[in-house]
Amino acid sequence: MAAQRMVMGGSPRERDALATRLTRAVAALDPAPGPRYVIDLDAFDANADDLLRRAQGTPIRVASKSVRVPALLRRVLARDGFAGVLAYTLAEALHLQSTGVADDIVLGYPTVDRGSLATLLQDPAAAAAITLMTDDVAHLDLVDRVRSDLPSAASTVVRVAIDIDAGLRLGPGHVGPKRSPLFATDDILRFADRVLSRPGFALVGVMTYEGQVAGVPDAVPGQRAKSAIVRRLKDASVARLDARRHAIAAALADRGVRLEFWNSGGTGSIETSTVAPVTEVAAGSGLLVPHLFDHFGSFRPRPAAYLGFPVVRRPNPGTATVAGGGLIASGAAGKDRSPVPWAPSGLQLTGLEGAGEVQTPLTGPGAAALRIGELVWFRHGKAGEPAEHVREVHLVRGTEVVESVPTYRGLGHCW
Repeated sequence: MAAQRMVMGGSPRERDALATRLTRAVAALDPAPGPRYVIDLDAFDANADDLLRRAQGTPIRVASKSVRVPALLRRVLARDGFAGVLAYTLAEALHLQSTGVADDIVLGYPTVDRGSLATLLQDPAAAAAITLMTDDVAHLDLVDRVRSDLPSAASTVVRVAIDIDAGLRLGPGHVGPKRSPLFATDDILRFADRVLSRPGFALVGVMTYEGQVAGVPDAVPGQRAKSAIVRRLKDASVARLDARRHAIAAALADRGVRLEFWNSGGTGSIETSTVAPVTEVAAGSGLLVPHLFDHFGSFRPRPAAYLGFPVVRRPNPGTATVAGGGLIASGAAGKDRSPVPWAPSGLQLTGLEGAGEVQTPLTGPGAAALRIGELVWFRHGKAGEPAEHVREVHLVRGTEVVESVPTYRGLGHCW
């Protein structure tokens, strides 16, 4: 049985000390109308070191959707072992390329953004730096329709990668993200042939993202039986995907396909993804460690991102209410998608109100000591999503804000 990894800094004493430290760090900042978003740089850098250790020399492509802060992307890309960005929209990829954040960007998802495609087709530097993701001829058709309206783009070669379904099939069932329709090797080869025979496109990469391994907790307290089942499914998925990847790689090589990269994995699956033909793994959540990554047997969580909400009322001696707080993570609706009141310790959401849009009541043994105006520090369920709710993030080391930097939203972008 995989050992449960206790969250670093998760004891009551450590969480109380964290609240004191973060509150002291932001005390001198101008009053903010919304939550304080802080990144603990010591934890962020230590998480980057841990990802590199787990990758064992395989380059890590940074998943930007889990960061969404250009300064932090630059920070991690400056480290040896991290190479390139896995972007989530083409507009974002164009921004990262044009501002010099990265010159090797793979779009992790297909795009139908005609305006951004037009920009890509008319910018040779962008076209050379950005790789589109595809799993359907319709994606190629759209690029060519946009190209047909742009005489200057007739000779532009568009780099593309094929997204292959990396899920686990058990009879008629499917375990894993519902992504690409390409699963069978013959279907993949037929699609590759369509790309290779199409003027104006270059097949340069493959992606096999095993989300059922990378993004599913497998050592959850109080869920021993379920966690055991998850681990068995992960083991089966890893073994079958390894065999499938080798078969697909051999078949593509027989077709004369020479790929620049084979991307796979995520924060929760780095160790099992760094095997040939994979040439790079993707990770982003592991830098910030949101609470959905607290219960993986593969690594010990070290939270780095926190949202501070002020106490604004005391309905009764055992309840403290903070302003806002209802930033719910995406995914299937459930309690695990709610933010966690983390520091100080001894706080919990109420069963009836939960995390609210405008106010969030907190109970528990720690609530009685909270004073109006005091900050309560929450952890979000997902890594990148808090950046969509704030304009800047405060980079903290110890009890000092080293720098305050804009998020994508702070730069005026909404992707």
